[in-house]
Amino acid sequence: MDHEKVNILLVDDQPAKLLAYEVILKDLGENLVIASSGREALEVLLKTEIAVILVDVCMPELDGFELAAMIREHPRFQKTAMIFISAIQVSDIDRLRGYEMGAVDYVPVPVVPEVLRAKIKVFAELYRKTRELERLNQELEDRVRARTAELENSTAKLRESEQRRSMAIAAGKMGSWDWDWISGDWMWDEGQYRIFGVNPESFEVNPANVQALLHPDDVDQLRKAIAEFNKGARAYETEFRIIRPDGEVRWCVGTAAATVDDSSRVVRVSGVTVDITERKRAEERQNLLAREVDHRAKNALALAQSIVRLTRADEVKAYVNAVEGRINALARVHTILSLSSWQGAELSKLIDEELAPYSLGDQIVLAGPEVQLLPATAQTLALALHELFTNSAKYGALSTRSGRLTIGWQVEDQLLTLSWEESGGPLVMTPKSRGFGTRSLLASVESQLGGQAQFDWRAEGLLCRLQVPLTRKTATTTATGKFEDASSAELQRASG
Repeated sequence: MDHEKVNILLVDDQPAKLLAYEVILKDLGENLVIASSGREALEVLLKTEIAVILVDVCMPELDGFELAAMIREHPRFQKTAMIFISAIQVSDIDRLRGYEMGAVDYVPVPVVPEVLRAKIKVFAELYRKTRELERLNQELEDRVRARTAELENSTAKLRESEQRRSMAIAAGKMGSWDWDWISGDWMWDEGQYRIFGVNPESFEVNPANVQALLHPDDVDQLRKAIAEFNKGARAYETEFRIIRPDGEVRWCVGTAAATVDDSSRVVRVSGVTVDITERKRAEERQNLLAREVDHRAKNALALAQSIVRLTRADEVKAYVNAVEGRINALARVHTILSLSSWQGAELSKLIDEELAPYSLGDQIVLAGPEVQLLPATAQTLALALHELFTNSAKYGALSTRSGRLTIGWQVEDQLLTLSWEESGGPLVMTPKSRGFGTRSLLASVESQLGGQAQFDWRAEGLLCRLQVPLTRKTATTTATGKFEDASSAELQRASG
């Protein structure tokens, strides 16, 4: 059988003996290394891995005992096998000394070849087996280290994955659960308890307690899921509501998957619960906003349609200017309301927007506190102010450089009183009939806002007083539950 050769060191100061040892040991098939002195042997040991040392006891300068002592002092050779060859009668004391120096055996002279070969062969095989065991042990240790490293890496990844899952569940308001279909045992994680608003230490997870937390209208979802799994379903998903112990209602979506045995019988159901309350609320807000936008768009279109249909003028150009002016007034107030997310508009802002096209400088005096108007009130007053400004710019104080306009307002007991006083303009005469602008102003302020509009056509200038409640709702609700603004209807009546 092929095996790896080992090195055997032969140490003797007599060449003839060395040659004899080589002849005797040649059949072993090992590497024989020659050293003719103790010092030469030490040099060989430092350069070569030696399995067995065969050394003569009696050598000049450095005898076998001294060489053995020096060899044993080196850490590398403390277990190297050494056989002493002695040409003299060795006493028990000499043998004891040899063993103390590190010898493992003695061979007397004359040397019996079979005995020497047998001894060398035993120690060479022992060395070879020892090295093989060391190699196997090293490989085993390497494998153990590699496997340990893999397990540690896998454990670290699993721990990191679990941490990420826990963070994702916490951030995503998720919970997981497990239901033993056979025994009926439930297992909830921390997220599941948190979603249902119960204490893990005091809440017992069982079908009765879980069902008690479900919204009465959604209990059938649980029964339906159980029925589906009994019919062979492998997965089920549904939305449902829960009522926490503190009375809060939460929306959830649940996803469940079944585990079956070899006979396709359900043995376990596992799932994930996600709290979607905020999403549901956002959807409700979005739907409400969509309905509100739809209502406002229809209302704006109805107002624009009424303005177009009911505006009167002798010439096309005058008609176009009148329509554009009223629609632009409506557009300006819509812009103001949009910037406030339709929360309302300041009265002074409405007046400033109507003043902007005229660049009248010091002809106008404004006086009044900050007043926040509801959206519908702002729309109506914007159109009313537009009619007043337009009439004044055409026929009243704002039609001349000498004219003056004072607009003042105050609020008392949630009643806005706005006075419009013109002076210094052309001579004013009481009109024989009311135009569309005056009629629409009266109709919208009195009928739509529940206020009053008074006109005093003084010779020195128009005096108008508007009184508008700030808290009255300006929209009515129809039997269908839809919002219906009165503006268009009032404009229709104003045309009569």
